[in-house]
This record gives sequence, structure tokens and C-alpha cells, in this order.
Amino acid sequence: MVSRIFAALALFAVSVFAQNQPLTLHDAIERSRQFGTQLQSASLNVALAREDRVQARAATLPSVNVLNQVIYTQGNGTPTGTFVTANGVHLYDEQAGVHQDLLALVRHGEINRAMAAEAVARARVEVAARGLRAVVVQNFYSITTAQRRLVNAQTSLDEAARFVDLTQKQEAGGEVARADVVKARITLQQRQRDREDALLLIEKAKIALGVLIFPDLRSDFAIEDDVRTSTPFPLYPEAESKATVSSPDLKAARASVEQAGYEVKVARYAWLPALNVDVFYGLGSNQFAFRNADDQRNLGYAGQISLNIPVWNWGATRSKIRQAEIRRHQAELDLTFTQRELKGALALAYKEAQVAQAQLDSLRSSAELSAESLRLTLLRYQAGEATALEVVDAQNTVTQARNAFDDGQVRSRLGAVNLQLLTGTF
Repeated sequence: MVSRIFAALALFAVSVFAQNQPLTLHDAIERSRQFGTQLQSASLNVALAREDRVQARAATLPSVNVLNQVIYTQGNGTPTGTFVTANGVHLYDEQAGVHQDLLALVRHGEINRAMAAEAVARARVEVAARGLRAVVVQNFYSITTAQRRLVNAQTSLDEAARFVDLTQKQEAGGEVARADVVKARITLQQRQRDREDALLLIEKAKIALGVLIFPDLRSDFAIEDDVRTSTPFPLYPEAESKATVSSPDLKAARASVEQAGYEVKVARYAWLPALNVDVFYGLGSNQFAFRNADDQRNLGYAGQISLNIPVWNWGATRSKIRQAEIRRHQAELDLTFTQRELKGALALAYKEAQVAQAQLDSLRSSAELSAESLRLTLLRYQAGEATALEVVDAQNTVTQARNAFDDGQVRSRLGAVNLQLLTGTF
């Protein structure tokens, strides 16, 4: 009993510890794979496609059926009864039949089509997984941005509070007018609202991510701020090569073209004859017995071979073939567009990552200069050489510069991660 209590306490401690640990981006992605509905739906489509392949393969093999039938015809004193086409008043059928389409043994279009459809479904799983990763990444760094905005809002709030205190002291000493205190208080109230908005943004971003990575609605979690992590990206030709090889959208488009090609082949099967073989064994007599009244066998076998040659169906087959060829052409157009779309997305992501990384030094310099400007403006205000309006303007400038620098860091990190997603290296 004691050991169970200790084990339960240990498990509780581990769970609490795990809950208090900040989530990394990789942790969030792994959790989304477990709870992502779109990814699960895509996986179910793979299972459905797999069953279609099993059914297509089974359709080429012999099938066995057992017929159990009793036919009663109204009697009229003759051996056949009322209906002259009947074999007797009572007819019992207990037969096992084997059916085989001989040409299906050499035709594999249906199987290949099902295999191509399964390949499309598998590629769609990768598409859903990559799309889910992109959404998780976006929501993850939205939290990072909101948290950094909160830190900046708190810093600006503290600066505004100190300025209010400064104006009140100078007003008491008769050095400034009441208008300066009013202006400082208005700025302080705005900073308080900015802080509340930042808290709201964090909550909204956490809810958006929590829906993807938890089985229930949660926002009581922390994330790891990895924005300062250096993420080098390859040269453009190398990135383009990796993106082309790893793109699940291209894989799905190519598999769709292959599937459409088999659709044309299967449609053309309707021009070919059907060669069927059927073998029956069992009972088909007027008495439900192995032997009749004359001690003759009722059990036996029969076989038949049928050749069905298509001749005329008012152009329905030709129409189906044209329809399949149109679908194949559409799939080829989709493949071409997917290739262009991938190149465009890669070029845009690459340029975005480059620009974001190149602007970091400038944004950092602007944040430092604006902080220095605020310090100097405050000194000039204390010396009576600057107005309250100039101080407030300097405070707004430093707040915007801090937010711009943090946004630039997040943008640089997000651009590098998005580039990794496109090249299949994340």
C-alpha cells in the first residue's frame, strides 16, 4: 500500500514538473501530430485507399458463392406444374459456384489505379502534416511576439509612471504647468491599456495553439522563447533542389497524374471482350436428396464458358474514355501549377528570410538610439529645455522601436523556419 502511494506521488510530481516546463517548438509540433484532426482525417483516407487496393486485387481472383434456393410451383397434375418453364413442382438448388474473369488475370489497370490512389492519399498525409506544422509554427511565434509585446508594454508603463511622478514633483515646485501632468497621466493610461491588450493577445495566441496541441481547451502553458536561435539557411539553388525533392504537394500531384493515366487505361477495358468461366457443383433437383426415387445421383457438377463481345452502346464507352483523358489532362495541369506555385512560395520565403535577417542590425540600432533619445529628452525636460510633448513623443518612439526590433527578431526566426518547412529540413 505504501509503495503505491509513493508511486502515485511520484507520478503526480512528474506530471506537475512536465506541466511547468516550457514547450519547445518541436514539442508543440509532436503534440499537434497526436491531436491534429486534419492529420488524423488524412490518415483515415490512407486506410480507405488501402482497402480499395485490397478490393481491386481481390476482384481479379476467383470468387466462390453458394446458392441456396427452393422454388415451389403450383401443381396442376403435370410434372412441371402450372408454369411450363419449371423443371418440376418442387425445385431444390444447393450449389457452390466458382466464377473467374480470365482476362482479369492479365489486366492490372484497376490494381495499379488503386495503388496510385493510395499513393495520393499518403502524399496528402504529408501535405496535411506540413500544413499543420506551418500553423503550429505561426501560432507558436504569435505567442512569442505577444509575450515580448507585454514586456515592452510593462517597460513603457514603468517609464510613463516615472514621468508622471516627475511632472507632479516639478508642478509642486512651480517649475512646470498643470498641462504637463495631464499629458503625462494620459500617456500613463494609454500604457496601461497597451499592457492589457498585450495580455489579451497572449491569451488569444495560447488558445489558438492549445486547440492544436491539447485534447482539451487549455491556455495554462508556457513556451520557450527560441527567437535568438541562429538558423542559417542554404543557398537558393540548394534550397530549390531540396524543396522539389521533399515537397508533398508535388508528390501528390505526380501520383494524381499517374492515377489519372490508369483511369484512361481502365476506361479502355470496356472495348475488350469479357471471358468468364463458371463451375458449379451441388444439388439441383426436384427432391432434396443425394439420390432420387430411381436411385440416380442428384449431386453433380456443371461448367460454362462465356465470351461477351461489346458491339454497340451508343458511344458511352468512347465518352468515358474522353472523360478519363480530360481528367488526366487536368491532373497534368495541376502538376504544372503546383510546380510553379512551389517555386513562387520558395522564392518568397527565401527573400523574406533574407530581408528579415538583414534588417536586424538596423532595428537593433534604432531601438538603442530611441532609448538614448528618451534619456536625453528627459534630461532636457528636467533642465527646462524640453516640453512634456517632446518627452511623450520620445516615449512613443522608443516603444515602437522596441516592438519593431522584437517583431524583426521573430520575423527572422519565422522566416528561417518557414524556409526549413519548404525544403523539408524541419
